[in-house]
Amino acid sequence: MRDNQDDVLTRPAATSEAAPDASGAARADALVPSDDASTRQRVLQSIMEQGPSTANELAERLDLTPAAIRRHLGHLVDGGELIGRDRRVYGARGRGRPAKEFELTEAGRESFHQAYDDLAIAALAQLTSIMGDDALNQLAETRITQVEKRYRELRADEPNGNPVDALAAALSEDGYVASTRPALAGEQLCQHHCPISQVAQHFPQLCEAETKLFSQLLGVHVQRLATIAHGDGVCTTHIPRSVLISADSLRKKA
Repeated sequence: MRDNQDDVLTRPAATSEAAPDASGAARADALVPSDDASTRQRVLQSIMEQGPSTANELAERLDLTPAAIRRHLGHLVDGGELIGRDRRVYGARGRGRPAKEFELTEAGRESFHQAYDDLAIAALAQLTSIMGDDALNQLAETRITQVEKRYRELRADEPNGNPVDALAAALSEDGYVASTRPALAGEQLCQHHCPISQVAQHFPQLCEAETKLFSQLLGVHVQRLATIAHGDGVCTTHIPRSVLISADSLRKKA
């Protein structure tokens, strides 16, 4: 079903956020009311946790009116914290335009964490120049050992559970805000946040080590479809159906 008017963002009235000052000039940079700022942070938080979302989904999730959510989305898009794209349709496409969904930009993610990106990039560049690429590859693999440890603990606690869900939970504990969703011929593992996205732009070995670990833990070849480091809204990895079939078989035997 089309998300009606998702591509139309209502502008606030000029008197609400750009009232004229004593000289009669509109204050384009007027301070945003604290309740509006809080609501917009909630919008950003919801998109970070749930992934790209339509205006209607956000309005329902945050208990806001469609008009209110579109006003906040308009400000966040204008401020460079969100970007709107047509939602990708899997399978048969219905009539009408696809719904527009909103996802975080790099500027939007910066409000959630403060990372020493410049220092990390400089340190890794120095490491590579002295020790070579092998040293960086080893560091990348060592960095995600905590994810592997948490995954194995979760699988030990619930051996008949969905292994992809366990991997998403392990990643979330490490700050990646991960979730899963069904896809054609399998499932998608979605990481809605990346604490090291700026560093990974310069050193793709960090993403490659993650993908390699996913394959090792799940016992199948997985395919990385998108990464935040490359400018996508979500790090998305396709998990083939064979993992899910194997998990279902274990549950039936239990």
